Amino acid sequence: MAKVDYMDCFRTSPGTIAGKYMRMFWHPVYRSKDLKPGWTKPIKIMNEEFTLYRGDSGKPHVVGFRCPHRGTQLSLGWVEEDSIRCRYHGWKFDSSGQCIEQPAEKETFAEKVCIRSCPTEEYLGLIFVYFGEGEPPSLPRYPEWDREDCWVETYIRPCNFMNNLENDPVHIPFTHRESEFFLVRPVEIPTVIPEETEWGVMLTTVAESGRTQYLHFAMPNLLCFKESDRDHLCWRVPIDDERHASFQLDIQHVKDGIEGEAVKRRHAARTGQLGRPPSEVAEAVLRGDLRIQDIEGPERANIVWIQDYAVQSGQGPVETRRNETLGLSDRPLILQRKVWVRELQALADGKPLTQWARSERLAELRSYSHVPEESKNQSDQQVSENR
Repeated sequence: MAKVDYMDCFRTSPGTIAGKYMRMFWHPVYRSKDLKPGWTKPIKIMNEEFTLYRGDSGKPHVVGFRCPHRGTQLSLGWVEEDSIRCRYHGWKFDSSGQCIEQPAEKETFAEKVCIRSCPTEEYLGLIFVYFGEGEPPSLPRYPEWDREDCWVETYIRPCNFMNNLENDPVHIPFTHRESEFFLVRPVEIPTVIPEETEWGVMLTTVAESGRTQYLHFAMPNLLCFKESDRDHLCWRVPIDDERHASFQLDIQHVKDGIEGEAVKRRHAARTGQLGRPPSEVAEAVLRGDLRIQDIEGPERANIVWIQDYAVQSGQGPVETRRNETLGLSDRPLILQRKVWVRELQALADGKPLTQWARSERLAELRSYSHVPEESKNQSDQQVSENR
């Protein structure tokens, strides 16, 4: 196959090499609590449309988007036990996609009609779906987040999923200068040391104060970190090439004081209990109707999402990424893209792929306030290796 380049990583539609790669993994598509038994939802993932519904048994199912009879959207229909019936002419499909009833047709016709069905699994308050071919791999487990006090949040952002995956730590003192991040800590531009691991790419972020943070950009589309204030795990899932959904889990450790109150207000804002939606405020910023530094009142509680929305969506459509001017601070991005291009090229050439897995070593890493001297000395070496 032709040589893969980093622009191929941004496009995940059917038939693309990144789309084929992404479909080899499980992806969350919905929060569990947002899908009641008997309800249907139209969903779009990686430029493909599907029907998500929860059967009377409580199990979620994903089948094709349209009825094969006349093309009507199946989510308009009824859920009957664990099957779904089309509203147009009453064709009924079970959770495997097999047509089992056609009220106006001969009984033998139904067995000849089948629509697509995808494996589903519910875990950590999310509905996961496997969109690939053949038998799915085991769904990875993250027991640290399997707790009642875990917050499950989601949002849709009008930019490519890679814009969010490539959101490196150097942006924080600039993008989030007015945020709660700096209530009790100094504004510092960190040194970032990237390295490939058995799970993806890990960034060791070292501030002048000695504070160290470990960020895991796990393949293909996860971000994970553990800090003194919270443990965070999220997936960036493409809707199409210009939009993505983020599904994130948070275990909050700081619940009191200035930081604790900021966390509570942020959560209230993200769950619609405080102020306008962050997307509405961020769109006003992008239009030039509002400055980020002037955001006050209830909206300020969710300023982190507003800031990220503005700078990530403000990067424009995928095509603009060819006009980037990268520097030394972009070495995490450069390494991430190298890993992605390598894996996509291997897939295109029919060669073995890296079997990514979260090791016990990575699972135990937690940010701390002082960094060993040997970690500081790795920075210059990493710069030359990853450019």
